Amino acid sequence: MKVNRVVSFSLQWCIEEKDEGKMIKEYLIEQEISRRSLTDIKFSGGKILVNGQEENVLYRLNIEDHLEVIFPPEKSSETLVGENIPLKIIYEDRDILVIEKPPYMNTIPSREHPTGSLANAIIGYYQKGGIEATVHIVTRLDRNTSGLVLVAKHRYMHHLLSQMQQKRLIKRTYEALVEGVLDQASGTIEAPIGRKDTSIIEREVRMDGQFARTHFEVLKQKSGYCHVKLWLDTGRTHQIRVHMSFIGHPLLGDELYGGSTDIYKRQALHCSNLSFYHPTLEKELNFHSYFPFDV
Repeated sequence: MKVNRVVSFSLQWCIEEKDEGKMIKEYLIEQEISRRSLTDIKFSGGKILVNGQEENVLYRLNIEDHLEVIFPPEKSSETLVGENIPLKIIYEDRDILVIEKPPYMNTIPSREHPTGSLANAIIGYYQKGGIEATVHIVTRLDRNTSGLVLVAKHRYMHHLLSQMQQKRLIKRTYEALVEGVLDQASGTIEAPIGRKDTSIIEREVRMDGQFARTHFEVLKQKSGYCHVKLWLDTGRTHQIRVHMSFIGHPLLGDELYGGSTDIYKRQALHCSNLSFYHPTLEKELNFHSYFPFDV
C-alpha cells in the first residue's frame, strides 16, 4: 500500500449539541489528547482551527462548529539513525504500521547492538518516503523472537494504543517449538516470575515474583518436540520462555532457559497473531504471520 507524504497529522470533529459550550481544552482532553500534546500544539508548530480560523484552547464550542487540530511534525532523536534495511510491512495507514520482524534483530538499539534495529529500519523507511514521523513501538519482541510488531506513526496514536495495551485490549498469540511431549493437549501455567538473583537478564519462577499466567495449546506433535500456540494474561519479561522451561518443556534453541540448540540456534518463538480495535478507523483489525520453520 503506497502512503503519500505526511506533512503533519490532524484530527477533525463536527461539534454536537451535547458538547456545546465546552472549552476546546476540555473537549480535546475528553478526546484523549494529553495536556503535553496541547502544549506541543501551542509552542511547536501545531494549530487549532475552528471553521478554518485559528483559535486558542479557551474558545467555547458551538453546535456544528468544525474543529480541527493539527499536530506539529515529529522529529526522531538525533541518536536514532535511519538505515536502509528492508522491512516486511504487513499493513500501513496514516496512523500505524504492522511489521513482521525477523529474528536476530533488536526492536530498538541497545549498547550491544547500536545499529541494525527495527527502529533504525523504520526511520530509514520514513526518510525514504518523506514521512515526517518518529518511531513509537507499541508491542516489542526480544531480539531473537520473530513475528508481528505494532508501531504507531504519531504520539496521539501511541497514547491511545498504549492505553489499550495496559488494559490487555491488544491481543497477541504466539507459536513456539518446545522440547518433549506435552501430557495435555491444552493447559494453563500460573506461576510468579521474578529476576534471578545471579543475573540482570535471566528470570525465574519464584514465590516473591509477579503474578504470571500463560495458556497453551498443542498444534502438532513432532519427533521429540511440540509445535504449540500460546497466549498470555500478563506480560512479564521472558514469560513464555520461563513458564515453558518451568514445566520441563523449554523452547528449542533457548539456551538461556535450558533449550537445545541442535535444531534451532535461537529460541523458536514467533508472534503469529495480532488483533486490536483501531481507534480512528473504528474497526477491529486482525493480522496473521506464519511460523518460520525454515529458520
